[in-house]
Amino acid sequence: MLAAGLSSRMGRWKMQLPWGDGTVLDGALDHALAFCDRVVLVTGFRGEALRQRYAGQPNITLCHNPNYERGMFSSLQRGIRLLADGHFFVIPGDMPAVSPGVYAALWQQRGSRCLIPTIDGGCGHPVLLPPAMREQIRNANPQANLRQLIVGYGRETVDVTCASIHWDLDTPQQYAALRQRLLYQAWQFAHREDGEYPE
Repeated sequence: MLAAGLSSRMGRWKMQLPWGDGTVLDGALDHALAFCDRVVLVTGFRGEALRQRYAGQPNITLCHNPNYERGMFSSLQRGIRLLADGHFFVIPGDMPAVSPGVYAALWQQRGSRCLIPTIDGGCGHPVLLPPAMREQIRNANPQANLRQLIVGYGRETVDVTCASIHWDLDTPQQYAALRQRLLYQAWQFAHREDGEYPE
């Protein structure tokens, strides 16, 4: 999970903006850990604040990228070193609404190709990458990006039902709109007789 950026388009540090009962990054971590055994959290900008918040949590491995200003791919190359063997997910830390079901849907289809979730024709996050992609990322030119590597390696899409695969928080307008949606979903849940949370 990549949480190293400057949040320049947001105008304030988005990882610790309020979300539900916690923060944006809390939400992203909680949903990932509802399916994954462990998350490698790559920090950069204000990394010490994140270290203080998440240090000591046994299912979160912290990894600091001192070169975070070089971009997201530099954080990915840093975090890849701490991954266990096998398939692995990649997701930005500003996607707190991605449900555990998305992780599960991708995992069920895992194989030799890179898997991308899609809904209504649009691709999103997280992506699930096969073990061989570890070396591809580690040895890539630092100026490369993950999308290029995925296309070159081979990819497949997996249909999901959760539109939140598209909902990252880059601007104040996106943040306000998604918080409003979260409040509306909470209201819907409180008024449903079956107790099922809507997508």
